[in-house]
Amino acid sequence: MMFRSTHTLYRALFVAAFVALFTGLTACDNVGVQPKSSATASTVFTQDGAFKQFLAKLYGSFNVTGQQGPAGSGDIGGIDEGFSQYMRLYWQMQELTTDEAIIAWNDNGIRELHNHSWDAANQFSRAMYDRIFFTISQSNEFLRQSTDAKLEQYGVSANRQQVIQQYRAEARFLRALAYWHGIDLFGNIPLVTEDFTRGSEAPQQSTRAEIFAFVESELKAITDSEGEENLPAVGQAEYGRADAAAAYMVLAKLYQNAPVYIGENRSADVIEYTTRIIDANAYSLETEATAQFSAYHRLFLADNHTANGIIFAIPQDGNRTQHYGGTTFLCHAPVGGSMNPAAYGLDFGWAGLRTTAPVVDRYSGTDDRAIFFTQGQSKEIDDIGTFTDGYAVPKYQNVTSTGAEGKNATFPDTDYPMFRLADAYLMYAEAVLRGGGGSQQRALELVNDLRERAGLGRDVTATELDLQFILDERSRELMWEGHRRIDLIRFGQYTTDAYLWPWKGGVKEGQATQDHLRLFPLPATELRANPNLEQNPGYS
Repeated sequence: MMFRSTHTLYRALFVAAFVALFTGLTACDNVGVQPKSSATASTVFTQDGAFKQFLAKLYGSFNVTGQQGPAGSGDIGGIDEGFSQYMRLYWQMQELTTDEAIIAWNDNGIRELHNHSWDAANQFSRAMYDRIFFTISQSNEFLRQSTDAKLEQYGVSANRQQVIQQYRAEARFLRALAYWHGIDLFGNIPLVTEDFTRGSEAPQQSTRAEIFAFVESELKAITDSEGEENLPAVGQAEYGRADAAAAYMVLAKLYQNAPVYIGENRSADVIEYTTRIIDANAYSLETEATAQFSAYHRLFLADNHTANGIIFAIPQDGNRTQHYGGTTFLCHAPVGGSMNPAAYGLDFGWAGLRTTAPVVDRYSGTDDRAIFFTQGQSKEIDDIGTFTDGYAVPKYQNVTSTGAEGKNATFPDTDYPMFRLADAYLMYAEAVLRGGGGSQQRALELVNDLRERAGLGRDVTATELDLQFILDERSRELMWEGHRRIDLIRFGQYTTDAYLWPWKGGVKEGQATQDHLRLFPLPATELRANPNLEQNPGYS
């Protein structure tokens, strides 16, 4: 049975005394972040609920942007707080650098993402790096403060200590998730754990392979070990919190991209961990449409917390998680031109995000996943800065599956689906095609399950199911969900001339770009702060 009805952990986040404290306790892991609180652990962790509130802040580091909503006291500096939300930054790194998304705005550094012309001073890649290590440092401090010895010191009861063991597993998961994002985007980064002495000399740089091994071992330890720190079984976590399936998805992602990260084919491991998720039968594809929305589109609406196909989400609540990132960004930014914001449950549109013609052409006319607004929009993009150049994509909407508006027209209730069952299906199929074993018949069945749910029938044959089809199907199924950059890198189509899309490389027809752009640069600010770091090749 899945626990999907409440966001109680996120409600715990909004306890101001603890929100301010957490930043101060955790800041010292990152030499570029300064503490903001003088409160001490000895006066805080003896209070009832302190560890749950701290855990809520760890989850909230992927969601909210600071100490109050929607802005005013940000977690990280050097960037507008609205730009600084973790998932907005991550989404931009994975989508604006590809064919799937283009933006009309001209904020400093934003056009460089689509043009593949960023450098070490780019404010968005720098803020993404800071966000990753902010989450890591918070997680480390949680683990320092929740050891058996510390719990005894704080007078935590034996029953609560058992509960906190699961909290520790969740903190380790969230740290591993952030580290996966770190090696995916930046490559060789520092490996800082709870054993690192805060305030000591700057941490050393680790290789991608070392971080890979650490993330792998951590995720296995909190799912497969006989220790006390374990995530709930697949499907048994409270909604918005991690269960074993969330950890299995990160493991499968590591293994899927192992050829990029460590030069190894780990497709057999992809099959193992996606099979664990699929065979648990705790998650299922949405199959029932409503009068207003297809079964697929229900995954991206204001009541998508009821969708059984979402494995791990970043919950949004219009009154309790107010910020200008996440699905606030993804609901507002694609609305402009002749679009009526009220039709999407919004007070106004931001007239920014669209997609490119090759993405539109990837869908057939009957595919329920082709969620485009075309009236008054041209498919071709002559001017990136003109919102009506390019089709709009109102995939994320602040209305429910029955058409009711979200509770707040500025801040949507629509949760961000970080991991979905459909992705596990496609990962399994790709791993089979890459020689990982498994069943070719099952791979075909899983793909056709997705095609059937999209209104296309079971139309794919065994001869049609090849790697290029999988790449295209991943784009159709997972468009604007933060997967496209690493998919294109894994398939050798990100910087090369094997695939050109409009405005790739800064020209309308598209052009090949430099291979070093498969990694983002370490921020110039971080290099100045930590002399142990060496910049990624290709960046001066």
